[in-house]
Amino acid sequence: MEEVRAGLVRSTVYDCDVLVIGGGIVGLSTAYAITRAAPGTRVTVLEKEPGPARHQTGRNSGVIHSGVYYRPGSLKARYAVRGAAEMVKFCAEYGIDHAVTGKLIVATDRAELPRLHALVQRGRENGIPVRELSGAQIQEYEPEVRGLAAIHVGTTGICDYVAVARQLARASGAEIRYGAEVHRVDRRPGLGVAVRTRTGDVLRARVLVNCGGLHCDRIARLTGDDPGMRIVPFRGEYYELARPKLVRGLVYPVPDPAFPFLGVHLTRGIDGGVHVGPNAVPALAREGYGWGVVRPRELGATLAWPGSWRIARRHWRYGAGELRRSLSRSAFTTAVRRLLPAVTEDDLVAAPAGVRAQAVLADGTLVDDFLIKEGAHAVHVLNAPSPAATASLPIGREVARRALAMLADQAPPGRPAPRRAG
Repeated sequence: MEEVRAGLVRSTVYDCDVLVIGGGIVGLSTAYAITRAAPGTRVTVLEKEPGPARHQTGRNSGVIHSGVYYRPGSLKARYAVRGAAEMVKFCAEYGIDHAVTGKLIVATDRAELPRLHALVQRGRENGIPVRELSGAQIQEYEPEVRGLAAIHVGTTGICDYVAVARQLARASGAEIRYGAEVHRVDRRPGLGVAVRTRTGDVLRARVLVNCGGLHCDRIARLTGDDPGMRIVPFRGEYYELARPKLVRGLVYPVPDPAFPFLGVHLTRGIDGGVHVGPNAVPALAREGYGWGVVRPRELGATLAWPGSWRIARRHWRYGAGELRRSLSRSAFTTAVRRLLPAVTEDDLVAAPAGVRAQAVLADGTLVDDFLIKEGAHAVHVLNAPSPAATASLPIGREVARRALAMLADQAPPGRPAPRRAG
């Protein structure tokens, strides 16, 4: 039997060694890392959209996060701190617009002061330079911002993540297939995977890497793996500041540690405009960028997941506030004025929304860290929300390491495993 299986492995014709599903920044970073680590490895990327970075990567505020928020020792902390420095270097190397601006995290209520101090400690544990500011010192950085106290984080920056994704695609040397939505995955022991797209194309690969973002849990189930979670989509709605001169750089509230969201903040982007937001409301579709986008099958699957109802019961007060700010520009303005008193309702101009692919466990736990799991011939990236763009280069290397290890384990007799550089 083993001789028959070995014969099948040798006779199987593979279109590539590694097939990456998802042309966002994590998928493209993985392709880039594989070809850098193991030159000669054949990599193909499937992306259902007509171009890269059309969802989470291209619909955020473009911040290079410092890592100040994340639990020391977590993947988020390690990868964000390392990734921020690497992202600045990558942008400089390829001439991509970026700037290291620093940011303020501002406490506007006495109840927030202990949490602000905890962030100072956490930042120092993560090796991040943090300066504590009194209320009066806030105006040195942001004359229009008011608060009781703040911290300044000097390593935060901004960049053009869509340009980064495009450069990763070019520099990887991988074959990128756009308009290639995955319809079916067939996996057989010892024979790798075969993926059929909606257009009927079939690609065979030794290893599959799932970087499907908003659809990663569905893709994991297509391979036959149980991801143990579901993606519950949360829409983040943004405004653009009509008077961008009110804000010099990046201004954030003190986050609530019970939630993986950072709250409504002000971000001067690489284009000079100032984004205000996002809030976080349930989306009615995986790609539900507005209240009018409803996909009953996707919504039904979200409602059928027990974790969705447990989130609702546990956090309904928080959710009600977010919903109110979504439906009322006046309520949204009130939230912004806690940081920026000079802002008026007329200053807020509607801007494109984003959707966060939030992994939720059956017990209602919001997965707070990056989540990567393995199956037979498959690596699944199952939770990669912010700061995934910042951390995309080290995340890509970790996923690439796992994929290349699988490739080496299944190299058939007489065929050398891919040679890793260095």
